[in-house]
Amino acid sequence: MIFHPQTRDWLFWQSLSRELVADCKVFSVSRILSESQSPERKRAQFYTLNCSSWVNVIALNSEKSVLMVEQYRHGVEGLTLEIPGGCVEPGDLTPLSAAMRELREETGCIADRWIYLGKNHPNPALQDNFCYTYLAEGILQVESPKFDETGTERIDSIYIPLHKISDAIRSGAISHALVIAAFHFLALERPELLCKKWSAFT
Repeated sequence: MIFHPQTRDWLFWQSLSRELVADCKVFSVSRILSESQSPERKRAQFYTLNCSSWVNVIALNSEKSVLMVEQYRHGVEGLTLEIPGGCVEPGDLTPLSAAMRELREETGCIADRWIYLGKNHPNPALQDNFCYTYLAEGILQVESPKFDETGTERIDSIYIPLHKISDAIRSGAISHALVIAAFHFLALERPELLCKKWSAFT
């Protein structure tokens, strides 16, 4: 059954107060006191992560291979296979400029064409940010990667043929949810790239 939006007020909550609990550099933690808009008007505390917006880049060369990056992730205490990306920083004018910067910093590459594919909430249960996904075509390496000045960032680049991405997802070699979502955006917005010869989804 489809409900009219005006009949669903009982689903909503109203924030009554918000308190900063911790500032953890790449995100902060807030404690929110909220009241249900249902007849019971139940009150409860919730915790959220406040993050900057993120960007993801599917970078393709002329041979339809995807530029992937490997790096150590402390959450899983192991290496993950991802696409270039990162936070939208205060100096970035737009998510697109952040995507261009992240691609160049992590891989030393620039691209001939940039195409917006879509955005999604990484985890709306806890986070308030968006992740923007872009397609970068005709990439060319013009310099060496420039990693974090703290010395804690280590990234290795690898090219994977587009038609092998589906197997990498099925096998768990690609396990990052936002990377998988990015390739879904590619299938939705640029189906011409996914002809039988190159398809990552057949």
